[in-house]
Amino acid sequence: MNAPYDGDRAQGTGGPAPGQGTAPGAPVAGQVPPPAHAPDRDPYVQDAYAYDPYRSQDLSAQDPVTEALYDRAAHPPPPPGTYQEPGPLYAAPSAPPYAPDPRVWAQTPPPEPDGPSRHMPYGDQAATTQFVGVDSLVTTAAEAEPEPDAFAHLYRDQQATPRPAVEEAPVAAPAPAKPAGRAASLLKSSALMAAGTIVSRITGFLRTLVIAAAIGVGTFNDTYQVANTLPTMIYVLVGGGALNAVFIPQLVRAMKNDSDGGTAYANRLLTLVVVLLAGVTTVCVLAAPLFITMMSPKIASDPKQMEVAVAFARYCLPTMFFMGIHVVLGQILNARGRFGAMMWTPVLNNIVVIATFGAFIWAFGGFTTSGVNASTVTPEGVRLLGLGTLLGLTVQALAMLPYLRDAGFSPRLRFDWKGHGLGKAARLAKWTFFFVLANQVGLVVVTQLATWAGSVAEKQGHPGTGITAYNYALLLWQMPQAIITVSVMTAVLPRISRSAHDGDAAAVRDDISYGLRTSAVAIVPCAFAFLALGVPMATLLYAGSGAGAQNIGYVLMAFGLGLIPYSVQYVVLRGFYAYEDTRTPFYNTVIVAGVNAAVSAAAFFVLPARWAVVGMAAAYGLGYTVGVGVAWRRLKTRLGGDLDGAHVMRTYTRLTGACIPAALVAGAAAWGITHYLGSGVTGSLAALVAGAIALAAVFLIAAKRMRIEELNAMVGMVRGRLGR
Repeated sequence: MNAPYDGDRAQGTGGPAPGQGTAPGAPVAGQVPPPAHAPDRDPYVQDAYAYDPYRSQDLSAQDPVTEALYDRAAHPPPPPGTYQEPGPLYAAPSAPPYAPDPRVWAQTPPPEPDGPSRHMPYGDQAATTQFVGVDSLVTTAAEAEPEPDAFAHLYRDQQATPRPAVEEAPVAAPAPAKPAGRAASLLKSSALMAAGTIVSRITGFLRTLVIAAAIGVGTFNDTYQVANTLPTMIYVLVGGGALNAVFIPQLVRAMKNDSDGGTAYANRLLTLVVVLLAGVTTVCVLAAPLFITMMSPKIASDPKQMEVAVAFARYCLPTMFFMGIHVVLGQILNARGRFGAMMWTPVLNNIVVIATFGAFIWAFGGFTTSGVNASTVTPEGVRLLGLGTLLGLTVQALAMLPYLRDAGFSPRLRFDWKGHGLGKAARLAKWTFFFVLANQVGLVVVTQLATWAGSVAEKQGHPGTGITAYNYALLLWQMPQAIITVSVMTAVLPRISRSAHDGDAAAVRDDISYGLRTSAVAIVPCAFAFLALGVPMATLLYAGSGAGAQNIGYVLMAFGLGLIPYSVQYVVLRGFYAYEDTRTPFYNTVIVAGVNAAVSAAAFFVLPARWAVVGMAAAYGLGYTVGVGVAWRRLKTRLGGDLDGAHVMRTYTRLTGACIPAALVAGAAAWGITHYLGSGVTGSLAALVAGAIALAAVFLIAAKRMRIEELNAMVGMVRGRLGR
């Protein structure tokens, strides 16, 4: 049996501890002992050289005989509270879990809610909703400083002699000034971009509706589509892909490492883009007939169509200059945590184009009454449409300047390019150029075949089966990708680049896995919705274009399921870009473009002219299916053999299992309604509404029974944002 520990009763006197015997004349326990004979002795270093100054705590060091004879009645313990309990002399108290400053008395936050969560690097709180982005991460990356030691002042009086202060480790706790954390700002950034993308896409659809109502969806619109596609293709080939994939990670690094926050690097990049695109635009405008011939030999074989196409091209090609200016300015803002401008300014472009084609309808009448074509359109009509298209991109680019001033960035021309990192970015951009080249070669092949098939099918009485139908269906099909996947991955790309730069493969893997699984919740149901409801969607949207609307619906159905591999491919390639690996995406794109071109050519030669473009749309998704398999294996190897594949595959499998019965029920409902009401505006609207309700209801029921955790997390996030 142990005696009560009383080791500190004689602290400062050098008296023996209880349990070891007492000398004659020793003070009775509970009384204050007389002062020691050596007052200069340091009370903090007594018994410093003893083997164990607190031997009374060691059971093996106690004498069992003395312990047995110890008279507890003669030596009662002191009343509670008489002496301070012994404790470590110099150990700092443990840090509170939620507040680093002991002077701050804040209530402890509620515990982490039930549901899926994970540890997010760089200080993100796992309990918050896990939309990702770089709003706070980029803007404060160079300003982060360790927290001061909140307990240093408590131990200054215990220092015998002044000594240099030992630097304490910073307390790992979130700053009270930002209770929402970085995850909240990331969610805000993603939501802002998604909102801008939604509005931009909606106005973009209104633009296509007005264009179709003004010039139809036949061969005349094919001529405009070829001319309007040229500047985008050339811009992406010359520098657009390099800007997004190579220069933006370099810009983020310049903001982190350069003393001026990357301002000089951004101005050099802007100057390089201005000079390069000005020269390329001038050459392309002069070579417009050559480009039209390359894009569509079928259009070039008709003199009237060729004349109109060249006129459209010379108005549209200068838009590539303003397109490049808009992209580089938008990416400079993105690197500074301002994501809204790049997503919202395209709305101005759409408004200008809508007004232009609306003026064309007011001046020359709609397509159903005028029947305008390449032979009947006037030079004034061509000039109106061409100038309106050019004005739209000009307004879109110039609208970025107020946002730049608000962000504190002043554009300046700087030609001191040498020795500032642009050479490294240019070497990396070499493979991005080949990447885009392979992609554009495949697009040129599809354009040539689609315009040829559309021209033949229109002569057979089937309008709306050419490149216009392909582009319009592709625009509608890509909307979920642009709203969900692109918004999330645009915000997370600098974050993944930072993780790759730090060698944190686990963080890269987690962000890619999370992006895949979260986007799949919306992408997979949308893919099946296009398959089941493609025809009523197209006939409702393009009802003003005549009989060609139904053929657009068939093309949209063929695109349908290809949305899943298309979205997966986009996310996976961000992992290679984060490691500044542009060679692997190039090889992967060569495979995708090769499969797409080969299967499209087979569809052109095997299928009737009316269905050739439908086969080309299916080939598009097939090419990305093959590409995903190749890219996935390579990225898995790059990240050490682990890409969270089982988790990702389980999510996609469950979502597909929930969508199959939903698509069957929705397709049957839409077919039955259009069978009785027809495919006009009323019938298409009723079929689309009924089919969408049926699809959503069956999908949610099946997904709930399958316990798809990503869907539950998204529903909880939406309810939280709505305050319900």
